[in-house]
Amino acid sequence: MQEARYLTISEFTSRLKGFFDASHAFQNMYLKGEISNFKKHSSGHLYFSIKDEGSVINAMMWDRDAKKLNFEPVEGTKVLVHGRVTVYEARGTYQIYVDEMQEDGVGNLYAMYEKLKKDLEKEGLFKEEHKKPIPKYPKRVGVITAPTGAAIRDIISTIKRRYPICEILLFPSLVQGDGAASNIVNNIKKAEDYDLDVLIVGRGGGSIEDLWAFNEEIVARVIYASNIPIISAVGHETDFTIADFVADKRAATPTGAAEIAVPSINDILNNLKQLNIRLNEAIIKRVKYSRLILDKYKKSYIITNPEIIYENKKVQLDQAREKLNMLIKHKLEIAKKEYLNLIDKLELLNPLNTLKRGYSITYYNDKTLTSIKKVKVNDEVSIRLSDGSIKATINEVK
Repeated sequence: MQEARYLTISEFTSRLKGFFDASHAFQNMYLKGEISNFKKHSSGHLYFSIKDEGSVINAMMWDRDAKKLNFEPVEGTKVLVHGRVTVYEARGTYQIYVDEMQEDGVGNLYAMYEKLKKDLEKEGLFKEEHKKPIPKYPKRVGVITAPTGAAIRDIISTIKRRYPICEILLFPSLVQGDGAASNIVNNIKKAEDYDLDVLIVGRGGGSIEDLWAFNEEIVARVIYASNIPIISAVGHETDFTIADFVADKRAATPTGAAEIAVPSINDILNNLKQLNIRLNEAIIKRVKYSRLILDKYKKSYIITNPEIIYENKKVQLDQAREKLNMLIKHKLEIAKKEYLNLIDKLELLNPLNTLKRGYSITYYNDKTLTSIKKVKVNDEVSIRLSDGSIKATINEVK
């Protein structure tokens, strides 16, 4: 083979660039599409891509041309552009150098979208604190979408494959065109009466016009107010709708929404299997440990010599008895001393001691006689002496 027949990559790319530059058609290209990967450099130059449903082309716009624009390019803007297409030799890719650009007819939709998004975000409808968790093991899943088409087929097939024990309730709805937003709102409200664990709201992908029902304020507010956790599945991986921001969870595709809504039965079974294995291992480990403890107790001195328990208790009982006897004895001695002290005090106050010294006590009508004024002649009195008493009659009162 002759080596001269082979071109270097640089030579080939240079020839390709020359072909593009020499073609009048490539120097005067009119393209339409949607802006993505938009970036405005500090120099003022614009770097972005233009895409449609099937392809994408890199683009740039020099600062001098960007200053002529009568609108602010943003991500997702539909545009009509004019420029020249050439090859960027360093990478071997083709791109368009845009010298003129204007909004396509749907530009107003993007402006409305951005305004509503900004207003609802400021109001707090997008905050994470308001989002409800998606149940791990739902029993009933509701789906609001068109009754025919790839979206509902993908959702049903995914749920049946992943979690066949779950019940699916379809709420057929318009998902684009006139009346679609109102239809979606009515179905979300209707779903509140069906004891659903989670609700999928969405459709397949499409243009901004096709998806516009999911950018309507009434749809956003009913999603926010719903008591059912809602998964938004509008089916557009790169772009977001207002419904995506306000929903409790966003899925890029209907299939993705179904995967979020239900767990995988295989994963659950595998987890149960692992839990069963771990439980069995834990039980076996526990039994082995308990046997070791039991064997340890069986060999312990107390178990092999149980009488030692009673011997120790007997010694403790004897000690307690001795201590109690000593305590009682001590208390008796104290009580005896107190008793004798009281006897001594009573002896000092005992009137009988006075009678022994020759004194007596005279009673009249069983009362102590303390004055001659209380008796008269011939009255009988009783005189108490130390060793007894005598009866006497009053003969004279002086």
